Amino acid sequence: MSGTPTNFGSREGSLEAPTRHPVDWQNPEFYDEEKLFKELERVFDICHGCRRCFSLCNSFPTLFDAVDAAPSGEIDTVPKPVYWEVVDHCYLCDMCYMSKCPYVPPHAWNLDFPHLMLRAKAVKHAKGETSFRDKVLSNMDTVGNLAGIPVVAEVVNAVNKSALGRKVLQKVLGVHENAPVPEYHSNTFRKQDARRVKPVLAATPAAGTTGKVALFATCYCNRNEPDIDTDLVKVFEHNGIPITLAQKEKCCGMPKLELGDLKAVEELMQVNVPQLAALVDQGYDIVAPVPSCVLMFKQELPLLFPQDPLVAKVKAAMFDPFEYLMLRHKAGLLKTEFAQELGKVSYHVPCHLRVQNIGLKTRDVLKLVPNTTLEVIERCSGHNGTYAVKEEFHATSMKIGKPVFNKVEAGKADYHSSDCPMAGHQIENGLKTSRPPTHPLTLLAKAYGL
Repeated sequence: MSGTPTNFGSREGSLEAPTRHPVDWQNPEFYDEEKLFKELERVFDICHGCRRCFSLCNSFPTLFDAVDAAPSGEIDTVPKPVYWEVVDHCYLCDMCYMSKCPYVPPHAWNLDFPHLMLRAKAVKHAKGETSFRDKVLSNMDTVGNLAGIPVVAEVVNAVNKSALGRKVLQKVLGVHENAPVPEYHSNTFRKQDARRVKPVLAATPAAGTTGKVALFATCYCNRNEPDIDTDLVKVFEHNGIPITLAQKEKCCGMPKLELGDLKAVEELMQVNVPQLAALVDQGYDIVAPVPSCVLMFKQELPLLFPQDPLVAKVKAAMFDPFEYLMLRHKAGLLKTEFAQELGKVSYHVPCHLRVQNIGLKTRDVLKLVPNTTLEVIERCSGHNGTYAVKEEFHATSMKIGKPVFNKVEAGKADYHSSDCPMAGHQIENGLKTSRPPTHPLTLLAKAYGL
C-alpha cells in the first residue's frame, strides 16, 4: 500500500470497543475538497490493502476493481472520478464500521468509512451537484403531503401500478420502472389516531422504561403503511402501555443525511427533537417502527449535534419497539397468552437495526409465540433508502439482495418479514413468485388475536 503504515498486527486499543467520533460538519475545512480527497486517498489505500468489506455494498468492489485496473495496481493511479463512484454506491448502512473494519477508532488509523462518505456527499451537495431526482426522493414530507391529498393519492397510486406510468416515471425522474414504490394513503395514521378513543391506562415503570410511550409515527408508516403504526399501538396497549403522539412530526432526516444535505437534517432536527424532548420531560419513552428512524435519533443526530442537550435527552429515551417489548418481558410485564400461532417465518434483519447493537429482539419476541419458528436472515436486502429505486443502481441493488431473496424462496415459510417495511417490499420484488411481506408488528398483533 502506497504511503500507508504496515503495522497490521499492532492494532492500538484492540481490546476496546469501537469509538464513534462526532461529525465536524460545521467546520469550514469539512468542505475543503482538496483535504477531502487527501483523506479519501488515505482511507481507500487502507481499504485496498485489507479488502475485508468486499462482500458488503458495491462501494468496495467498485474501489477494488479500479485499483486492480490502475497502471500501478495502487490507489495513486486510480482516476479521481472513480472516487465519486465509490461515494455514490455508499448508502450509509454502517455495516462496514460496525461489523468488518479492524481499523476503526480507537485504532491509530482512525478509519470511519461511512462518515467519510457522508463528508464527500456533503461536499458534493454544497457544490450544487445534487440532482433534481435525488432532491425529490429525499423530500419525504413534501412528496407525502402532495401524494396524500385524496384525489391525488388515487392518481399517484394508479400511475405507480401502471406499466406505462412507470416507464414515464423512469424517463422523467430516473426511478427504475421495476423498483418497488410505496402506495400513498390520504387517511394517514395521524388522522386515524386523532379520531380514535384512547383507553385510559396506568403506566408501570420497569426495566429501564417508564411504562408509557410516545410514538414517532415516521413519514413512511404514517402515509404509506399506516397499518404498521396501528398494529404497534394495538400491541402496546394490549400490554398495558399508554401511548401518545407528538403534536408535530417531520421526517427524521435520514433521507437528507444520505444525500449529504446536513443543513436540511438540522432543520428537521429543530422541529422533531424539541417535540420529543418535551414528551420525555413528561415521562414518556419514545419508539418508532422504522429502524432507520430509530438509528437517526440514537446515533446520527447525537454525532452531528454532540453538544445539544435535547438531542442527548431524546437519544437516551429512544427505543426500537421490540427492544422495548423485551425489556418489559424481562420485567414480567409482557403478555404471553397468544390466540394464534405463526408457523414458520423468514425474518430479515435490516442493516440499520443490526448496527444498533441491541441483539435480535424482534426474533426473541416472536419466538415467544407457540409453534412459531424463525429463519433469521442477516444480510442486506439491497433496498437501502432510495438506492434501489434509482435507475442507475436498481440492478446492483437486486444483485446485493439476491442471497436474501434466495433464502426466503428456499425457506417456503408461512410469512416473510422485515422490520424495515421498504426492505420487505424489496424482498417481495426479488421473489420468483411475488408475495407481500408481513411486518413483525403485524405478526405480533395477529398472534395476540388483535
